[in-house]
Amino acid sequence: MNIFMRHLAAEMGQDQTKQQIEKGLRLYQSNQTDKALHVWTKVLEKTSDPGGKFRVLGCLITAHSEMGKYKDMLKYALEQIDTAREMEDPDYLTEGYLNLARSNEKLCEFQKTVSYCKTCLNMQGTTVSLQLNGQVCLSMGNAYLGLSVFQKALESYEKALRYAHNNDDKMLECRVCCSLGNIYVQLKDYEKALFFPCKAAELVNDYGKGWSLKYRAMSQYHMSVAYRKLDRLADAMECCEESMKIALQHGDRPLQALCLLNFADIHRYRHAVDKAFPRYDSALAIMTEIGNRLGQTQVYLGVAKCQLLKKELDKALESLQRAQELADGMGNKLCTLKVHCLSEGVYQSRKQQEEVREQVVKFLQCVEELELYCGICGESIGDRDQKLQALPCSHIYHLKCLQTNGTKGCPKCFKSSMKPGFV
Repeated sequence: MNIFMRHLAAEMGQDQTKQQIEKGLRLYQSNQTDKALHVWTKVLEKTSDPGGKFRVLGCLITAHSEMGKYKDMLKYALEQIDTAREMEDPDYLTEGYLNLARSNEKLCEFQKTVSYCKTCLNMQGTTVSLQLNGQVCLSMGNAYLGLSVFQKALESYEKALRYAHNNDDKMLECRVCCSLGNIYVQLKDYEKALFFPCKAAELVNDYGKGWSLKYRAMSQYHMSVAYRKLDRLADAMECCEESMKIALQHGDRPLQALCLLNFADIHRYRHAVDKAFPRYDSALAIMTEIGNRLGQTQVYLGVAKCQLLKKELDKALESLQRAQELADGMGNKLCTLKVHCLSEGVYQSRKQQEEVREQVVKFLQCVEELELYCGICGESIGDRDQKLQALPCSHIYHLKCLQTNGTKGCPKCFKSSMKPGFV
């Protein structure tokens, strides 16, 4: 076969690969996931075009992510990065490392996620890979939040928002708003925790005609959590039901699990413990299957709180022990802090003073490591519902302290910039 014929055959092969990938996408978008996966797997077996292989692996990564098959997602991401290395193209490498970061984020391997995100941001790609930087910053923020490093999480989210605005990327903005809702739930500023997912829901209504319904489901879920924290339980239930309906229609197992956990928590808030337990069990089953260890930790904390309501202290300590093992394994300091706080309460009611002291010491260590205190009044942040304000440097203060202090700029940054000898 002469060179011309070889080139022609290669081009025809690339066209065929492209057509099959697009066929799979059409099937996937019309909810025929199994057929789409079959088409893409066949392409992966047959194609010799590295670009086509890279693209079809991208489709398989997205599909397995949305189904909650995170171990398969990681397997395809590793295959994709090998393909990108063969091609020696910085844009492909950036996308490959982003998919590796996302896979590890889903499996709660947060340190690895941060590492892969940093690799992405250091790649010298073209404008194509620069457009991915917003998604990289979002994944990095989620990983820092998973490690309870709140200031760095906020910094990453702010950067992701800037990229979203600069590129007019409303989908990315929607996802960042949901993550900001999540961070303020953890910091217990419930007004902001509700504001951001409401903003996400507005973006879906205004721009989301052609978007996947998962964006609506995601914003409704985060609104539901905030409503629950604000004790608006009827609103919480309504939003969670809407989110669950979409998650069931689309076979979105990860979101189904989060909704089940939230339903259980709503029943716990209503002291309907017997309704809460089966929902916790269902959430735990899915989260264990897909590898969401952070979700599992939250389930065990919820179960322990129910057991405390029923005065089942031994069972509560067992649940807290499981929560602590998972939290320590991920490096999530906030969950560890909650375990020590609840354990202290159990030992107090049993008059076991030595164990109480041990839990108090561990709790205070966590508070110190988390640096969750206001740099103006010195009181802790995140122990009750209070209005907070993050400054442009991402340091967090009580809003009332900033208003009464009248300081220009950030007190923490000001302190750290003062040189010894001039203080």
